[in-house]
Order: sequence, then structure tokens, then C-alpha cells
Amino acid sequence: MPAIVGVAQVITLGNSSVFHIGDVYKIMPFATAKTFSGAGSFNTGDQIDVQNRLSSTNVTDPDNIDQNISLNM
Repeated sequence: MPAIVGVAQVITLGNSSVFHIGDVYKIMPFATAKTFSGAGSFNTGDQIDVQNRLSSTNVTDPDNIDQNISLNM
């Protein structure tokens, strides 16, 4: 269903960001990233108490392919 959109101010977009307003036919990524992090890595806030006695992050990727973006143009 079509929409009427007023003023939209975009200050900045990252390298692989997606910005759309209204109806969309197709959204495809042009870049991918893989992030490895241990227990409690992305915690944010005030007075966080994280107690990780033993933390191990598995970074093994047996298939080596996560998302194919070669045809996204």
C-alpha cells in the first residue's frame, strides 16, 4: 500500500546500511561481516556486573561460506 512520507533527515549512513521509506521491492546487502565475541562482550549500561569464570569463543567455521553477495548489484 503506498504511503505519503514527509521530510526525512538522514545525518549519516554506514557502509552497509539500509535506509528505506515506504514500499520496497528488494533489499540486498552489498557487504557482510562476521563478529566473534566472548561472554558478556556486548553488555552496555550502568553498573553491570559480569562474572565469567571461564569464557571460550569458538571461531571455527567449517563451511567457510556464510552469505553469498556476489550477485547483489
